[in-house]
Amino acid sequence: MPIPNLTIIGESINDSVPSTHKLFEANDLAGLKELAVSQDTGGAGYIDVNVGPRSAAFLADMVREVQGVTAKPISIDTPDPVMAEAGLRAYDRARAGGRIPVLNSIAQTRRAMFELTKIMPFMPILLASERVDAKGTSQPCHTAQEVYQTAKELVAEAGKHGIPVNHCIIDPAISPIGADSDGRFQCLMGAINLIHADPALKGVHMSVGLSNFSVMLPPKRADGSPTKGPLESAFLTMAVPLGMDHVIGSVKRKYDLLPADHPAMQCLTDCLKLEGFDVIMRVQEYYS
Repeated sequence: MPIPNLTIIGESINDSVPSTHKLFEANDLAGLKELAVSQDTGGAGYIDVNVGPRSAAFLADMVREVQGVTAKPISIDTPDPVMAEAGLRAYDRARAGGRIPVLNSIAQTRRAMFELTKIMPFMPILLASERVDAKGTSQPCHTAQEVYQTAKELVAEAGKHGIPVNHCIIDPAISPIGADSDGRFQCLMGAINLIHADPALKGVHMSVGLSNFSVMLPPKRADGSPTKGPLESAFLTMAVPLGMDHVIGSVKRKYDLLPADHPAMQCLTDCLKLEGFDVIMRVQEYYS
């Protein structure tokens, strides 16, 4: 069955997508706006706009162009504070029916971006997969507890800038399951459970870049059935009841809630119990 209350942030207008990169390079505004329209009609709740290493003015223009063809709110996707400011200044809240944009993403190393709420209220995506150590150096989070603690600190920081808990979107980071030899999937699910169980984080949202989960996997299993969509749906079947209510994903894939005996569900259930290279072998067994 389709997944109720799951908001898709349409991922297609992103410079890291080869076909979209070509559109940017060719200044093909018609093609880029068609991507926005197709994601809107396909059911996206937000339209992501990531122009890569281009200028702040280019990002601002792209926000205006996209808003010219869709009333869906925008996810302004940049780690650069200057570009984020330009995108927020360009955003037309009235065009989106009064809805505020998403700003993706703020990390502990980019906490100054919270100040941009003075320009425009926004829902921040909080990158909880990296934290600043005692020496002031950014380090990846290695355990579920570290991801959870980082998420708590970022939500608390957001609150100091007037952003309520129910406007925060935590990104605990998803990694390719087909290359997971160091327990990243276990870390992710553990962090989601900890975030969901904390009363202080009641109402918080969670999101991941879902397409990263199945990257590098073959599109089909040996029997001809699809590989990627079912694995992504299996992850969501596990994570949605724990508060995963947003994904940066594709409107072309039909995400479903799967029964426990579905092969993709059995694969991920096994992966949570395995360690090291055995996880990779179990995923290979799934698609072969």
